[in-house]
Amino acid sequence: MTPGPGAGRTLPATGSALVTGASRGIGRAVALELADRGFDTVATMRNPADGADLPGATTGRLRVVALDVTDPTTYDLPDDLTVLVNNAGIDTDYLPVEHSDLDDWRRLFETNVLGVVGLTMAAIPTLRANRPAVVCTVTSSSILAAVPFYSAYRATKAAVSALGDTLRVELAPSGIRVVEILPGPVDTDMFRLSTGEPVATRFPRYRIMAEAAAGLRREHADPQVTAPAVAAARIVDAIVDRNGPMRYGCDPLSAGLLDLWRQADDETVFELTGRSLLDQLGEANRPEP
Repeated sequence: MTPGPGAGRTLPATGSALVTGASRGIGRAVALELADRGFDTVATMRNPADGADLPGATTGRLRVVALDVTDPTTYDLPDDLTVLVNNAGIDTDYLPVEHSDLDDWRRLFETNVLGVVGLTMAAIPTLRANRPAVVCTVTSSSILAAVPFYSAYRATKAAVSALGDTLRVELAPSGIRVVEILPGPVDTDMFRLSTGEPVATRFPRYRIMAEAAAGLRREHADPQVTAPAVAAARIVDAIVDRNGPMRYGCDPLSAGLLDLWRQADDETVFELTGRSLLDQLGEANRPEP
């Protein structure tokens, strides 16, 4: 594909940037980083009171607005929108598939997938009118590895990742770049809530696997946890880099997993991630007679 006009330059900090799920964690940090870099930033969340302190936390221009990605009647996009950051998302208990709840799956897909699709659909005409523009969606590095018990959450993030592949082709002629961020261990409320004894240990058949997975996490993921502000700086670097790829990590673990994914086929990735867990289980992993 022939590079369009302005290829090779940094995206200018003109127009507005809108961030969903900006009340805390990565979304909050990205909203502040965008404002600090000169974007008129709209930090959106379901309850604006949760972000009342945000305007005072930046030297830039930032306002807090109510927006629920599952409710299109709350979509109020600025006319000068140039950057959309789809960050809002939820998770659920990390359970074996056979013990998961279909209502939880529906709830996750409603927010993590349909919410992203709905808001992006609404934003595309405005982004096109203000091009060059960016759609940046936060997924998860967990989609790159065989992580047990994360099926519902991973499925939603993998769906949005596939959406990004299609949008990348569809929107390129409109001057809209598509970026995907695949975080690993970033020090957010969601990350902290996933620590401790895994819920999957409730189920005897999966207890040993859950304990082994928690041990691997403590050994490999927890030591690489990254502050939200550091992750946000890398995310905004990715947003403004008009010559960059589509997918980025924002912490050491996710960057490493992404490099592995790019260099290896899916069976090799499984051998280096999922197989190490199964090997730890030994006899406990053998099927019952």
